Amino acid sequence: MYHLAKGLYRYATSKEEYSVLLLGLDNAGKTTLHTQIKSLYSPHNPSPADPSQLKTVPTVGQNVSTIVLPDMYLKIWDIGGQHSLRKLWQSYYTSCHAIVFIIDSTDIGSGDLADLDSDSGDKDVGRLEECKLVLEDVLKSVETEGVPVLVLANKQDREDCVEVVRIKEGLVKRVLRGRRWWD
Repeated sequence: MYHLAKGLYRYATSKEEYSVLLLGLDNAGKTTLHTQIKSLYSPHNPSPADPSQLKTVPTVGQNVSTIVLPDMYLKIWDIGGQHSLRKLWQSYYTSCHAIVFIIDSTDIGSGDLADLDSDSGDKDVGRLEECKLVLEDVLKSVETEGVPVLVLANKQDREDCVEVVRIKEGLVKRVLRGRRWWD
C-alpha cells in the first residue's frame, strides 16, 4: 500500500522538464542572456544593477542550468558558438524542446541586409552572412524539424544596432522561407 501511495504522490507532484538551447555565433550574447535568465529565477544569483557591467568569458563547451517554475523544470543549455564547437550542436537537438537563436544586431558591417543573397562580395555585411548560413544549417537538421525557434536580435540597446524589422525582413524571412511554420 505504501508503494502505491508513494507512486501516486510522485505522479501527482511531478513536473515536466523542458530543454531550451541557446545557439548563435560567438559573442552574440548567449552567456549574458543565460546569466540574466538565471538571475531572474534564482534568489541566490542576483543580477548586477547594470547588465553592461556583467563580465562573461567565451563559453567553451556548454553552460547548463535548471530553472524551477511552478509547473515545470526548464533546462537551459548555453552552447558555445565558436566555429569549432558548432558541429557539437547537433548532439543536443534530439532532446531539445525549443531553440533560441541569438543574433548580434550590432555586427552587420557597413553593407545592407539585402546584400545577403546577392553576389556582391565587396559589400561588408559583417557576420550576418555567416549567421544566416549557421541558422540555415540548424534548421536543415532533421532533429530540429517541428522544434519552435525564436530568433532574438540581441544588443538592441546599443546605438549601432540594426532594427529588429530590418533583421526580420533581411535575414529571418529569407532563412525561414518555405518552412512549414512561416507564412
